[in-house]
Amino acid sequence: MSDTAHRPVLVVDFGAQYAQLIARRVREAGVYSEIVPHTITAAEVAEKSPAGIVLSGGPSSVYEPGSPALDPGILQLGVPVMGICYGFQVMAQQLGGEVAHTGRREYGATTMTVHGDGGALLAGQPESQTTWMSHGDSVARAPEGFTVLASTADTPVAAFASDEQKMYGVQWHPEVKHSEFGQRVLENFLHTAAGIPADWNSGNVIAEQVERIRAQVGSARVICGLSGGVDSAVAAALVHEAVGDQLVCVFVDHGLLRADERRQVEEDYVAATGIRLVTVDAREQFMTALAGVTDPESKRKIIGREFIRTFEQAAADLVAEAQDAGGAIEFLVQGTLYPDIVESGGGSGTATIKSHHNVGGLPDDLQFALVEPLRTLFKDEVRAIGRELGLPEPIVARQPFPGPGLGIRIIGEVTFERLELLREADAIVRAELTAAGLDAEIWQCPVVLLADVRSVGVQGDGRTYGHPIVLRPVSSEDAMTADWTRLPYDVLARISNRITNEVAGVNRVVLDVTSKPPGTIEWE
Repeated sequence: MSDTAHRPVLVVDFGAQYAQLIARRVREAGVYSEIVPHTITAAEVAEKSPAGIVLSGGPSSVYEPGSPALDPGILQLGVPVMGICYGFQVMAQQLGGEVAHTGRREYGATTMTVHGDGGALLAGQPESQTTWMSHGDSVARAPEGFTVLASTADTPVAAFASDEQKMYGVQWHPEVKHSEFGQRVLENFLHTAAGIPADWNSGNVIAEQVERIRAQVGSARVICGLSGGVDSAVAAALVHEAVGDQLVCVFVDHGLLRADERRQVEEDYVAATGIRLVTVDAREQFMTALAGVTDPESKRKIIGREFIRTFEQAAADLVAEAQDAGGAIEFLVQGTLYPDIVESGGGSGTATIKSHHNVGGLPDDLQFALVEPLRTLFKDEVRAIGRELGLPEPIVARQPFPGPGLGIRIIGEVTFERLELLREADAIVRAELTAAGLDAEIWQCPVVLLADVRSVGVQGDGRTYGHPIVLRPVSSEDAMTADWTRLPYDVLARISNRITNEVAGVNRVVLDVTSKPPGTIEWE
């Protein structure tokens, strides 16, 4: 059973990125979801006592040798099931229907026609609507006892249902925004067909996690490394809500932060939460270690190493302080999110520190047990919980930011002067995007200083030889893939004018219009 008291909807993962997106959409419908591998057995499913099951899409054909299979016993458990794309075909095949390799493929936007009243799954929807397809095989014949609910020009069985067996399926992808009524389809399955209430929200997540943390920690003391980002900030706030002054947070200022971040943590965050915060000013230490280094991987390793050393020393000091006071620090808070768990193939967690996804790895011999209050949550859910806990909006709404900070957004050697220049430019970009109301439209916007590149410019009455600044606005749902964000020209013009006028040493602003793949989001 999961950390939550709610019976989960299990999303069976048949590959690609579909399962994570489906799980997110189920949660958006107010229902708790968990992702499980397609290798899960019927006994393991029964043990989780799910309220429903969704079979995800996948890149395979049901006819391919070695294609992902499903334990047939899962469909005999009496749990409501909905199949999507590949999952739809697996259902059809196992229940006695026919899946055919017709040679007629459907990819992208496809017009779908609803039959009759659409049944529980498609009720209240227009007869003709746009769906998003991605398949070569098709269900040619529905299983016995199933009603065909929809079709397309090339797919006679685009959706089917058996209310008696509580089995449902669609050939298209309702989880993607391109399917006009996709979320309605999922909600109809969850609430109408499966009868699951929409009662999973940030409020009861907080209550459940507080109870769990208190049970885990007891009267022991807890330490947390705050990065200034949303994950660690919300994780610490949740733990503080549960155990109060048993928690102490360490904030390492490595000099690679963006403008105003240290103040936001030391003043705004502490004022909102009442958390005890220990700040370690390690700017000189990091700059000395980075002197003369230009290789990106070397910079990452140095920053990770110095962070570990700094955190270890702070932790040792706090452990000694706790022992002097007759207590002991036994737990470490980590802001692990659900995608981290899923992508690492994880499940149960461990008592040792896993590689820190931001700064390159905390040491394996840190003898703390982990407290991971966000391990069942996606990023948007973490933000909602942060707001519920009253955290400052600049922290809750903060875009993803790499642990090595501005150190990997300077192409070339990292110096105090270059950091200040990049901080100024970055602050202008963030201010203008916020003023234009674009924060919600972009995943993040790295601002990069090409420190080892100079170009000729004209400012005032003379020639200049300054650095270019690169803008890298991207849109994404999970950072696995991304596309560059089409910012309005007038916003780009304001950003360019302000940077070249206000930031000394910059005479050119350029826009990165590369998707991921082939490019990464960060330059280094």
